[in-house]
Amino acid sequence: MRITGNAAVLACADSRVPVELLFDQSIGHIFVTRVAGNIVTPEIIASLEYAVAVLGVRALLVLGHTNCGAVKAAMKSDTVPGQISALYQHILPAVQSSGGSVGKAIEANARLQADLLRTSSTVIREATAKHTINVAAGVYDLATGRVALI
Repeated sequence: MRITGNAAVLACADSRVPVELLFDQSIGHIFVTRVAGNIVTPEIIASLEYAVAVLGVRALLVLGHTNCGAVKAAMKSDTVPGQISALYQHILPAVQSSGGSVGKAIEANARLQADLLRTSSTVIREATAKHTINVAAGVYDLATGRVALI
């Protein structure tokens, strides 16, 4: 898949998901935000609102990936050190709809986070209503190197 100009991606912090390389772009051609589990937080919303309102981004992709450790951890809900469990609350709705399947939870999480961007951000919601931005969800397959829109 090739993304060209005016695009933003919310991806997982996992280093196995090199956004620019996945979309055959050099550094600076995609506005990238990264956080474990590709979750929507106030900081992510603010960053992506900047991309939409100031930089004129016209496409926004929430990109999950196979074998996501954050999703797998949320599925287990084990006690973990530090702040790691703060991620769980954002991922649990996807986990609850997955029927226990990690793959389905990863897909559901990407869709859920894309929906949150469309509804939680006034800037993105207004741009969507004006048809000046397209918000989509996808999953990167670590084994094949392919991105599938979902």
